[in-house]
Amino acid sequence: MKPESQNRLQHFADLKSKYQASEYQDSSSHSLLYCLLRKVELGMKLTDLESNWLRESKLDNTLKIIQEQQQHKQQELINIGVEFSQLKSKYKAKNSHHPWQSSNLYYILLKLDCGNLLTDSESLWLKANGLHETDIIAQEIKQFTQLKHKYKVHQYQNSHPDDTLYKILKKLDVNERLNHSEYNWLLNNPLLQTSEIFKQQESARLAEFTALKIKYHITKYQDESISDTLYKILLKIDAELKLIDEEMNWLKQQGFIETINILQELEQAQEFAILKVKYKAEKYADSSPKSHLYKVLKILEAGNQLGEQDINFLKKRQLTKTIEIANQQYIYLLKSKINLGQLFNDAEIAWLNKNGHEDIINIAQRKHFVTLKKKYRLVDPSLPIEPFYEIMLKIEKGERLDPVLVIRLIEEEMLFYAGEIVLAHYKLEAEFYEKEWQRTGNKWHIPTASSYWRKANQPEQSLKITSLNLEKIKESKLKSAILVTRGGAFRDLMKLNDAENCAKKAMEYQPESYQPYTLMGAIDYNRGNYEKGDYWFEQARQRGAKTEDIDNEIKRVIRSTKDEEKRHEAAEYLFRKDANRYCWAKVYLKKVPDNVR
Repeated sequence: MKPESQNRLQHFADLKSKYQASEYQDSSSHSLLYCLLRKVELGMKLTDLESNWLRESKLDNTLKIIQEQQQHKQQELINIGVEFSQLKSKYKAKNSHHPWQSSNLYYILLKLDCGNLLTDSESLWLKANGLHETDIIAQEIKQFTQLKHKYKVHQYQNSHPDDTLYKILKKLDVNERLNHSEYNWLLNNPLLQTSEIFKQQESARLAEFTALKIKYHITKYQDESISDTLYKILLKIDAELKLIDEEMNWLKQQGFIETINILQELEQAQEFAILKVKYKAEKYADSSPKSHLYKVLKILEAGNQLGEQDINFLKKRQLTKTIEIANQQYIYLLKSKINLGQLFNDAEIAWLNKNGHEDIINIAQRKHFVTLKKKYRLVDPSLPIEPFYEIMLKIEKGERLDPVLVIRLIEEEMLFYAGEIVLAHYKLEAEFYEKEWQRTGNKWHIPTASSYWRKANQPEQSLKITSLNLEKIKESKLKSAILVTRGGAFRDLMKLNDAENCAKKAMEYQPESYQPYTLMGAIDYNRGNYEKGDYWFEQARQRGAKTEDIDNEIKRVIRSTKDEEKRHEAAEYLFRKDANRYCWAKVYLKKVPDNVR
């Protein structure tokens, strides 16, 4: 018999024995039973016909064994699937959808779970398949394994990074103190060698803590607990690390003033060393923060100018580079003020003149002039720097203008171009005379201040200062003057009835003064009663008003009229009355649009 046939017969005999079918008579390798048992052995499920044949052949026992075996295999498949799912969850590989039967992942996760380290190719496979978290855990397991060998606990079975021992070993490895529960965990497991390492570290820390307390003058502190806040603070101080506010406050609360002083001196010494390098003063031997050089360098660091005494101090010690840096830094600071449109103070100007930087002063003034022109709406690019710059500087400082400057403005006919400046000037004058009245009690300052408030386009302020009981004033002339300027303010606000009442009362107090009549003329012109206005202007002229002043008042009324139709009407009236005298009114005789009429 051929060996192959003999092997098949032996294989069939073994299968019949395994599946309790030895009584079956047909032992031929071509037997149907042999075919069925080979199929079952390969893990293939029997068909209904095949199962029925086994029953008909009275092989019920065999069928039962086959069914139990197949059920067991099916359950094992389910069990492996559940196990794979649990491993994916444990090692953060949930996003992987590879079936365990055909994936490298099952093998890798089993390997990790058994505490074995991954090869480089296996780690690369995890990364290539987007399983970065799993790879991180693998690296943690590798570190855990190395720490277990280092601290002689390699017999410890669990290797997952979530294990308590891993956290403990990591703390020991960086010389970090264990808490009581962690130390007790070592004793209970028991891991005596590891706990002994911790005790040795504790002893070393205690010795270090004692040395630090002596070094930083805290020997009176009796609590030897190395977990104490003080130990952590002293370690930071010794490592030249800056303490946070909470730590500084804790030292103060404990009364460790001497320690705080030492700390501050250390910080100052560190800062002094840095400043000496920055300001090229390394050759200065004294490193104590009590040195005058430290104070000088602190002034420079704050961006402030050095005084003459400090400059001499640096010169005597031949710290010429430090002086150069100080000068350059100060010039840079002054130039930054120019960019901000700020003006130098007297001390800064004196320093620049002394050190030959008049050009910087000129640049600063012209830059500042541009800034002030924008503020005061001086749009003419050809506007000369003088007298306007000097005028604006005075106004900025709240100083009254010199009469000479005011005259120059008027003579050069620049009021039209410098309206905002003039308004600011009038406001300063109004405030000055108002304060003078309050200071001296001289009521003649009231109409003067009121007049300036009107010129400053602030008639409300004029009404406010003239709102007083005239019965308490004895001088009729003063009463009339107050009423005239008050009436003018009402007219500015187009409260013409109130303005008229003031004018008529002023006439009663001083019938021979032309000013109330001029006011009445202007009021009627505002109302469009031109002939009646002319009557009042004539009354004013008979009482001393100049024709030129009356014409200027009429011109102001026409110019300030916002209603174009009324302005046109007034101009027509004046031009018909006297074309030569009122030739200036021609400009207002333009055709009024129909939509205005």
